Amino acid sequence: MMGFLAPWFLAGLAGLGIPVFVHLLRKHITVPRPVSSLMFFERGTQSSTKHHRLRYLLLFALRFALLLLVVLAFANPFVRRSAANANGRPLMIVLDNSFSMRAGTRFADAKREALALLAAKPHSQRAQVIALGGQVQVLTQPITDAEQLRVALDGVQVGDGYGSYGELGKAVRALSETEAGPIDLHLFSDMQRSAMPASFADAVFPQTVELTLHNVAKTAPSPNWTVESVNAPADLTDTKDTSKSRVQAVVAGMGTDETVKTVSLMVNGKEVAKRSVKVPANGRATVEFAPLNVGYGFNRCEVRVNGGDVLPADDASFFVVRRLDPQHVLFVHNARDERSPLYFGAALNAASHGAFVVQAVAADQATDIDPKKFAFTVLSDAATLPSIFEHSLEQYVASGGDVLIAAGVETGRRGEVPLWGGEHVKPRNVTASVGQVDFTYPALEQTEPGRDNGGWAAARFFYIVPVDTSLARVVARLSDGTPLLLERQMGEGRVLLLASGLENLTNDLPLHPVFVAFVDKASRYLAGGEELSGAKTVDSFVQLRSSAETQGRTASAEVVDPDGRRPLSLSEGRTARTFRLTRAGFYQIRFANGRSGEIGVNADRRESDLTPMSAEMQGLWTGSHGGQNAAEKKQVLGTNDRRMGLWWYVMLLALAVAVAETALSSRYLGVQREEV
Repeated sequence: MMGFLAPWFLAGLAGLGIPVFVHLLRKHITVPRPVSSLMFFERGTQSSTKHHRLRYLLLFALRFALLLLVVLAFANPFVRRSAANANGRPLMIVLDNSFSMRAGTRFADAKREALALLAAKPHSQRAQVIALGGQVQVLTQPITDAEQLRVALDGVQVGDGYGSYGELGKAVRALSETEAGPIDLHLFSDMQRSAMPASFADAVFPQTVELTLHNVAKTAPSPNWTVESVNAPADLTDTKDTSKSRVQAVVAGMGTDETVKTVSLMVNGKEVAKRSVKVPANGRATVEFAPLNVGYGFNRCEVRVNGGDVLPADDASFFVVRRLDPQHVLFVHNARDERSPLYFGAALNAASHGAFVVQAVAADQATDIDPKKFAFTVLSDAATLPSIFEHSLEQYVASGGDVLIAAGVETGRRGEVPLWGGEHVKPRNVTASVGQVDFTYPALEQTEPGRDNGGWAAARFFYIVPVDTSLARVVARLSDGTPLLLERQMGEGRVLLLASGLENLTNDLPLHPVFVAFVDKASRYLAGGEELSGAKTVDSFVQLRSSAETQGRTASAEVVDPDGRRPLSLSEGRTARTFRLTRAGFYQIRFANGRSGEIGVNADRRESDLTPMSAEMQGLWTGSHGGQNAAEKKQVLGTNDRRMGLWWYVMLLALAVAVAETALSSRYLGVQREEV
């Protein structure tokens, strides 16, 4: 059966009269001939009928056919061909192995039902297996080998990731582009409400995909309690300072009645404290442990709520606290600058409560100082450095050390920023405030900056040293667009550059409260404490090295997962820049810069809410809830025919006709012949 996708173009068939008109509209040419006398000629009238007859019929037919084919091509003709029946459709088996499937026997039930569906499929039907966890994993291509499909499905294990139906929709939309016909998709899941994305459109499948839901959470959701969040220091220097040495945890109940729960604090496997807290019905309660008594080094800690619910895997929250002595910071400044070490030291002491100790030294006295003994180094308008110290500083940064540089008046006079390189800079006087700030940057991070640009808008800058930004990340700019704060990776280390001074002469930043917050966050970021300890969420990444290529040595990273295995091979340890945390528990990491750390990893607490989607939402998702879109989808899936476009073949035929017409017209009309 043939049809047209754009029938309105058939109106162009009216143009078929053009070749007829062209062939009839010919000019009659009479050639005068000399004669001696006209007396023997009889006057007569010549008929014009002969001149209105069609000539060159083959040429006329070619022109007529060319115009007809062009019109048909634009109308986009197609023919219907029989498509494969339901048994011939590709079968997608999606098995949810996210963290919530650990509740009860959900995962075992889902796998059993998926294997039963696989065993019942016709032998000739193609199928593929997909796992939905922290990421969508396509385990097989569409194949008919039932044994290979069974092995792939049986090998799926429940994980700790967050399953998103939005990510599933994105993956299925990409996979469906390679299939011309309908697809049967069977999803085996607990239909968790929190897995549905904020925008329902992200989870919608193409009209060629027929979704069948297999809900393994057949009963009402059981009550579940979880440790929703923990606020604890990553680094701790003074265990007696309760402003820092404390743990705050939030216990949440979902589908629960009001009850009293016992919450324990575990340190290195031992219970060190216990609290009782009343948790409201379907509510939250906060519990605090202070002071936090831990030993030196890395301490594996967890806050645990007494179990008895359907999902015991989320009853504990893991984190790591590193106890250490106050870290020393090397502050190298211009000999004539006495203000910057005073401002910086006061701000750091006020924010860190003694976690850092600043050792200030003039630039000309830094010859014998080894920067590797310090957590990080600050260069405050130290434009001229002793050659020995500058060389040591370059090696320090290349091997993983971090440096904060403030470019003041002396740096502007010299025209070159130490370590930074690039072209000679020309300082300029300005009167500007901070216009743009990247609040996702760790040294500037703020969750709700507000209209005052996080407090940065109040600071005024009067002197700026423009620098080369080609290899740097700009995280703050002045209101005129001039880069103010930049970061550059050098080897395994980082250089953070403030294009102005730390005193109150080139700017008034040290006089504003935001300066204390900046010094605190920048110091912790450059010291690397947040990277070496603390807590992260499953499926987040840790950065193993700063650069793809190390300078002067072969740096290797190593990871030990919660099961004591090493997931990175030797070659991967020398090349991998990041590592994905796929399991809940404690990870040991040795970074490429030689530092070692431990990190507690927890499942995304959205997985702890076991409330399923409503029946109306499930019906809307599968297309069985009614509506125009559902009807269109059923019409697309219910047809046994598929369209095959013919416009390409029509255009090829039109091209052949055009070539023939050109050749024939050149032959017939190349020479005008006289008509007798």
